[in-house]
Amino acid sequence: MNQPCNDFQLRFQSLFDPGRGFAFPCDEQGHVDLDALSEKARNNYLYARAMIGREVATPAVCPALH
Repeated sequence: MNQPCNDFQLRFQSLFDPGRGFAFPCDEQGHVDLDALSEKARNNYLYARAMIGREVATPAVCPALH
């Protein structure tokens, strides 16, 4: 990804705590630019991906909240 896009978010909703989860900027296909994330955000993203079906639901691409 050359240009960061803030129009979409990849959201991982918590399976156990409604209203909680993770959200990361992505393109309209759901691709997250890992190089553009801070170290903490990158670690959270990798954690969320590893916890799909265990702690978080399958991610969804959603319009970003501005």
